[in-house]
Amino acid sequence: MTYQGYGMTIPFDGVPLHEQKDWITELADLGYTDVWSSEANGADAFTPLALASTWAPSLRLGTAIVPSFTRGPGTLAQCVASLADAAPGRFAFGIGTSSNVIVERWNDIPFEEPYKKTRDMVRFLRTALTGEKVVEKYDTFEVKGFKLGIVPAEQPRLLVAALREGMLRMAGREGDGAIINWLGADDVSTVAPHVHAGGEGKEIVARIFVAPTTDRDAVRAMGRYAIAAYLTVPVYAEFHRWLGRAEMLQPMWDHWAAGDRKAALAAIPDELVDTLIVHGSPEECRDHIARYQANGVTTPALAILPFGLDQRQAIRDLAPR
Repeated sequence: MTYQGYGMTIPFDGVPLHEQKDWITELADLGYTDVWSSEANGADAFTPLALASTWAPSLRLGTAIVPSFTRGPGTLAQCVASLADAAPGRFAFGIGTSSNVIVERWNDIPFEEPYKKTRDMVRFLRTALTGEKVVEKYDTFEVKGFKLGIVPAEQPRLLVAALREGMLRMAGREGDGAIINWLGADDVSTVAPHVHAGGEGKEIVARIFVAPTTDRDAVRAMGRYAIAAYLTVPVYAEFHRWLGRAEMLQPMWDHWAAGDRKAALAAIPDELVDTLIVHGSPEECRDHIARYQANGVTTPALAILPFGLDQRQAIRDLAPR
């Protein structure tokens, strides 16, 4: 049976990690089942989950996502094994290509063959996490005799961040499911079948951006900045072309390429903000999140957007029914 959860993204913006214990324990009390971390330019993906593993032992822990490029194979296996060993049966490891911005610009690592790199890391981890000695030449790297000194009592589920068809199918074929991101509730019906082509019991975790406020003008104004920041990155631009939004987004892309940021933001229609960002009253937000679930998302991983909201109240407002 496929796991069904209801998660929240951690850590919370603007709150020091060491001060988030009460926030995390309240999530469990409110009925959340999962906490999901990410990794870009803030906290690393593992430390917040390690803290949460002891603060709230009932919560499942997940990464959404760790880049496949920014740690060597052996180091990544150590990180995954350590958290899986610390929280047996409660850890789902999400890995993905990340983007050229994070990999090349911020970490000075060539962003080459991202599909193969992620696939190879998943294959390596499948073997390494069992404690077997790995001597293997993959398409994108070679491992010469690595053997984990810590073997998890329960193997973590491996989930692959995926956007278009190739990665979605690889997530279902090589992994235990997919992590999806920056898409509308109705888009889930387009992506989910590709994951399920890989077999039964596949998870589909969706990071869903949420702003529980009825100030629609503020959400649309600030939401345009978030959308522009992501949908101008090549991997996300191609994703939305694939979803059929090329005509809607072309004016934004053209203005952005010309260096006119103001015009690019103005070219993003309200309809797109309303599709990609869940907002409104708490009940409207929960109804919108339920549409993602009805279309195939097994675990929503909510991410509260910092739009001047009281984050603590937001996690209460968005708690599962």
